[in-house]
Amino acid sequence: MFNLKESKKIYIVTNRHLIEKSSNLCEAIEKCAFKGADGVILREKDLEYEALKHLGEKIKIITDKYNIPLIINGNIKVALDINAYGFHTGFENFKNMKGNESICEKIAVGVSVHKTEEAVEAERLGANYLLAGHIFKTDCKLGLKGRGIGFLEKICENVTIPVIAIGGIKEDNIKKVLNTKACGVAIMSSAMKIG
Repeated sequence: MFNLKESKKIYIVTNRHLIEKSSNLCEAIEKCAFKGADGVILREKDLEYEALKHLGEKIKIITDKYNIPLIINGNIKVALDINAYGFHTGFENFKNMKGNESICEKIAVGVSVHKTEEAVEAERLGANYLLAGHIFKTDCKLGLKGRGIGFLEKICENVTIPVIAIGGIKEDNIKKVLNTKACGVAIMSSAMKIG
């Protein structure tokens, strides 16, 4: 997959529950980084502060080795405490955060969006980048139809900050996404099962 990206970026979104028993999350991330991943979004929503911080510190050793950014999903304290490149959160959470501007000055902040209006508002509130999805049908959103390439293109036309596409992106459809104005894609399932 990584050889298909051309000038665009491919970010890895973690989910340790998808990894085969014979491997672990750090090994999967190392393989992805070695093959050309451009960044890692540590998204382990079930972990409390201490466990997430410990895991983040281990993964940061890998991302620093490959000189790629580590972004912590859902826990700004961990992101700041381990000196991660960025913090990622959902639109509603970002909208309700106190002092968005001061946080965005300390650390790169990304926001997940599912509507053009959310994308525009997130940019207005100071987001540094957007994760737009889900583009295609995915096992992570069972029963929900993908929003499609048109949705992605509309978001890209309405904001000036980088847009990363997520959701059901695989080798057989990645070219469709990379042919849009999106700056790249984020993948989870195929990255966690990488050989």
